[in-house]
Amino acid sequence: MLTNKGKYGLKAMVHLAGKPPGQPSLVADIAAANNIPKKFLDAILGELRSARLVHSKKGRGGGYVLAKSPSEIMVGDIVRALDGPLAPIACASRNFYRRCEDCSSEKACRVRLMMLEVRAAIADVLDHRSLAAMRDLTEAKGELTYDI
Repeated sequence: MLTNKGKYGLKAMVHLAGKPPGQPSLVADIAAANNIPKKFLDAILGELRSARLVHSKKGRGGGYVLAKSPSEIMVGDIVRALDGPLAPIACASRNFYRRCEDCSSEKACRVRLMMLEVRAAIADVLDHRSLAAMRDLTEAKGELTYDI
């Protein structure tokens, strides 16, 4: 499940993607525009900076900008940077695999088999959608469309 940190980080990244390239945004402006607690957003943007998804500049004319074009940043990279693995359980994770202590046979565990499928579906969507596509996502007549 996406945490508030992940959700707020996605909102902040969409906000930055909506700005002209290279135009910095202040944390206070991003927080106010997206109803995100500023102190929490400071920490989130710090994590996104550590993940090299954003750059920051201090002082006059400073703020946050995307480290790459929105079309080069995948939504899955943002979610992983903030919330960790996409898999709902550790034994279904590709990069953060951990065997379950209560499972006698992973190959026969129906929970794991289902969660492998869930993880693959989540990764398929998040790893094939760019921040630009997310920014341009709209809802029309109850169906999601991309304004690209």
